[in-house]
Amino acid sequence: MPCCFTALIVAASTGRARPVGGEVLVAGLLLAGILLLVLWQRARRKKHELMTRLADLTDEHEELAGFLSRFASGIRGDGGIEGALHVTAANVADKINAESVAIYSRVGNELICVGVSGKYLLAHVKDAKLFSNPERLQEALHRERIVIGKGFLGVLADCGEGALLADASVDSRLADYPQAAKMESLMAVPILRDGTLRGYVVALNNRIQQWEPFSRAQYKRLESLSAEVLMVGQLMDVFSEITKRDRIDQELGFARSLQQTLLPPAFPPWEGFTITARTRSAKEVNGDFYDFIRIDDDRILVLLGDACGKGIPACLLALMTRSFARSIADNFTTLTDFLQDLNAKLFRDTEADRFITLGCCLLDRRHALMEYGRAGHTDLISYIHRHLRMLSPDGAALGILPRDIASFETICIALDPGTHLLLFSDGLTEAVDARGEEFGIRRLGDAFFDGCNDFDDPEKILDAVLNRIAMHEKTQTDDQTIVLISRCGERA
Repeated sequence: MPCCFTALIVAASTGRARPVGGEVLVAGLLLAGILLLVLWQRARRKKHELMTRLADLTDEHEELAGFLSRFASGIRGDGGIEGALHVTAANVADKINAESVAIYSRVGNELICVGVSGKYLLAHVKDAKLFSNPERLQEALHRERIVIGKGFLGVLADCGEGALLADASVDSRLADYPQAAKMESLMAVPILRDGTLRGYVVALNNRIQQWEPFSRAQYKRLESLSAEVLMVGQLMDVFSEITKRDRIDQELGFARSLQQTLLPPAFPPWEGFTITARTRSAKEVNGDFYDFIRIDDDRILVLLGDACGKGIPACLLALMTRSFARSIADNFTTLTDFLQDLNAKLFRDTEADRFITLGCCLLDRRHALMEYGRAGHTDLISYIHRHLRMLSPDGAALGILPRDIASFETICIALDPGTHLLLFSDGLTEAVDARGEEFGIRRLGDAFFDGCNDFDDPEKILDAVLNRIAMHEKTQTDDQTIVLISRCGERA
């Protein structure tokens, strides 16, 4: 195209006579050609700029991909998450041609070395042998705390400034470092996020040529790499959070499996009686438990326990109590002795601030009797002959008092056909509404009374009680467990 424009110019510059109209036409063509030439050159320049930018973006993409690959390799290595930071330090050292690089993270008012590569001399370590042992050097640097505002790095961090020292060995600010005489050139660049100091990257000694100071270009390169280091920190935070959640999920999964061992799948067939139970956890796992322990052919022990606290610690205490209860029940004598022995074991094997409340019903189908004992637990509510009765024998929670001080009373009642007994944890009575008012024992008794009057099916009685609580409660804040013991037959 430039050749055509040149031809037009030559033709226009000849001395041949042309009509005026022809001269105008030639001038117009000349101007159009010049305009097209300018536009063509501008298009070429724009294309070159775009190709250059594309090449830069490709380089950045490849660099980022390589960075992420190295980060993943570091995590998979023996060093785990910490290993990724050491790999990052080594990567930075390679890109800026430094003999050693250290990465510092800001934690409160201190800088802590979290990643290091090479023989890093900027350390208050007197034993020179440590610098030849990478693992021990890493440990020593990680233990060292740099207070912001004190020392060379601390003063830089206080201002958020960088540093480029041509000869660090003669800088008075580094005189307190034992290996200062061996230091050559030094670069320190702050790691910033939204203008906030998150840490530092420090490089020592130019490996291009000994005692050759770091160049301004190397310093600028380190500044740009600080963004990668920041990304590492952010990925570390995310990865640590995911790892933490995975660990919590594993612990909760283990606790849930323990929880399942606490709760029998169903009450075994037992002529003359049915037992129905429900439990609802306030958290992922439950500190409440219930159990059915057969003493002999005619007697069965029904337990409902409520461990102090919530979550996994309460679940483990409940599991311990259930295990002790089953071992003691193998040599069962009386309900009082059972509670005494169980209390003694828990008092011996649990911490002072850990305890559990327990309600125990000993059912005797041969004589149609029920003996109730409790250890700091809620009342037992009985529905007999269309009347409610609260059974409240004395007894302290298990695990608090030694055997010679703890005492437990029991109450025995006859079980006529149509009788219902309600064991429950305090999560039911302490359920609160939007105004902070508890459901309370009176409302629970009313719900139980109405359910027994309206239904013969134990499942429907429990549904009636729990639905009444759900209508009252704003948010469940405690574990809720309920056990209904029913004597079969038509009620009088």
